[in-house]
Amino acid sequence: MRVTVSRKAHFNSAHRLYRKDWSEEKNNTIFGKCNNPNFHGHNYELIVSVTGEVDQETGFVIDVKILSDLIKEHIEHAFDHKNLNLDVIEFQDLNPTAENIAIVIWNKLRPFIDENKDLEIVLYETPRNFVTYKGN
Repeated sequence: MRVTVSRKAHFNSAHRLYRKDWSEEKNNTIFGKCNNPNFHGHNYELIVSVTGEVDQETGFVIDVKILSDLIKEHIEHAFDHKNLNLDVIEFQDLNPTAENIAIVIWNKLRPFIDENKDLEIVLYETPRNFVTYKGN
């Protein structure tokens, strides 16, 4: 019997979508106003889900307090009130699109989740725009 446990979190970050190897014209064509050289921000909503067998001893798939602490330590502290392009090492050479942010979050959390459990990241950039990443 596999069950999914989810935890919601929130962080505010600024970013700019652009590629250093493209001209300003091409960046503007592809990324539009998201290419603003002064950056722009989002109030990101994050849902982290862990799916696995229920432990017969504890009744948990994962202790939600542990999941909450992992998200706080590895995601909220790293991303909240930060400029993703300038302050977060993972985005030094990676365009901080919602897709890439979700993948980075998954990669940051995966080492702390038992390998026999599935990890899924849902990241809302706006209330209507969101991405889901479940791993390779």
